[in-house]
Amino acid sequence: MKTFNTMREVFLSSLPLAIIIVICVAVWPLSDTSEYIKIAVGYVCVVVGQSLFLVGLDESILPAGKLAGSSMSKIGNVAAIIVIGFLFGFFATVAEPALSVLANQAGLLTETINPQLFIWVLSGGTGVFVSIALYRIIKNISIKKLLAVLYLIVFAAVFFVPDEFIGLAFDGSGATTGDVSVPFMLALGIGIVSVMSKRKTSDDIFGIIGIASVGSILAQFIYGVVINIMYGGRIPPAAPYNPGAIESAGEIIKTNIAGVFFAILPILILFIPMQIFIIKLPAKKSLKMLLGIVPVCVGLFIFLAGIDYGFAFAAKYIGEVFCGDTSTQWFRWLLLPLGFILGAAITLTEPAVIVLGNQLEEITNGHIKKNTIRITLAVGIGFASLLAMLKILTQINILWFFIPLYTLALGLMPFTSDLFVGLAFDSGGVSGGAMTSAFLTPLTLGAAQAVALSAGPNAQSVLTNGFGIIGFVSATPMIAVQVLGIIYERRMAKFRIHSAELEQAEFEELSAYAGDNGDELLLKQENTELLTDNGVDKLIPESGGG
Repeated sequence: MKTFNTMREVFLSSLPLAIIIVICVAVWPLSDTSEYIKIAVGYVCVVVGQSLFLVGLDESILPAGKLAGSSMSKIGNVAAIIVIGFLFGFFATVAEPALSVLANQAGLLTETINPQLFIWVLSGGTGVFVSIALYRIIKNISIKKLLAVLYLIVFAAVFFVPDEFIGLAFDGSGATTGDVSVPFMLALGIGIVSVMSKRKTSDDIFGIIGIASVGSILAQFIYGVVINIMYGGRIPPAAPYNPGAIESAGEIIKTNIAGVFFAILPILILFIPMQIFIIKLPAKKSLKMLLGIVPVCVGLFIFLAGIDYGFAFAAKYIGEVFCGDTSTQWFRWLLLPLGFILGAAITLTEPAVIVLGNQLEEITNGHIKKNTIRITLAVGIGFASLLAMLKILTQINILWFFIPLYTLALGLMPFTSDLFVGLAFDSGGVSGGAMTSAFLTPLTLGAAQAVALSAGPNAQSVLTNGFGIIGFVSATPMIAVQVLGIIYERRMAKFRIHSAELEQAEFEELSAYAGDNGDELLLKQENTELLTDNGVDKLIPESGGG
């Protein structure tokens, strides 16, 4: 039943993509019948694979993360906690399916990127900054000041990075924080706050994901600079983007089996020693968790194979349909509303966004409804997807978009509470899920390649123009959630003022009916029973409270 419910959720989240794929291949038929089969099989594999992965995740990796996080109370040494934070951040990020998708798509375009090395570099950056986030909690460092400093470093460093790696770096920041790493990071945060935080408030739990995302950006910047030096400042041009080139089952197995193995192995390396020395679960429960790894591996393999076989091909085909030589100039601009619809529709059914909405509703005691946050994020991410398509069509440098977006996000921090700042930057990390990476990244790469072919020798490289969609999707929630936080805090301020006024009016009314005994302090402390005995409560109008 659980597997069926998970599959239904995944299917609903992918349904907008399926509808658009069906419409596009119906209006612009494919050249070969086998390509229809390829797309259908690819889509089914993505849905089934992600479902199995999520079911296995609930039975194995997530409980292990929570147990390890709660076990932090047994470790009082700050240095040990920092090291464990790095290991958690690194190993959990290596297993992220969205990161595997991004690495594979980048590897198809350029020989300069080894997908496995790409994953490990970004995971290393994430791990380092998870440690920094934990140290912030322990030392009670202001999250607003830390985020401001980190993003100033990011935008100072960006001017030394080759253009081919800028959009890819911001995409990596969204792809590294997903279904696997986020629960691990939150569990760590809860453990640290309960044991070593000076304030002991839930505010400190949020912000770890937002800080960790900066690590992947800076790690990718360093990777890009090193690659640029290795190639003497002349990075080879992008290879033709053809995700449908892998067709045989043997090639697909060979391509993905090693990736799955290296994604799951670090989780086992981390969990087994912690189980033996710290967690110490009964053997039966420990074995059950380890067996839960099997559907995780199978699901991840099927998911990645489905993308390689037909899903990425379908997305790339749609990008080419709208931007290729056969389309008219006005027709390609339809990619803008298409991007908005896709971004909004995926967001409304994205599991991570649903969890965030429930979380916000609980924290604000229902003053911000979960549907409000979902709709706000859907509109924001729809707009982000539109901007990404606009960048591709116009070939405007991505920094002309990112610098204003992040400046606005940072500029809102002084007007927002620490809680909502942490939530906002965390939501930016979780909004770009595996389905977003699986479809929108190949779509934008296909569109960028078509634009490059039609624009001629002066066109931007696909590496430069095609990446960035996940970066856009990560930026707008930072703004949207902070705006919601400002609205919430103003409502609460008015509510507190109104409550104080009602309380004062009630007290004055009680004073008037109780007589002029001059002892207001006694009147405040008088209990309800005494008032009832004297008949005073019968004199108080119902509207006066009470």
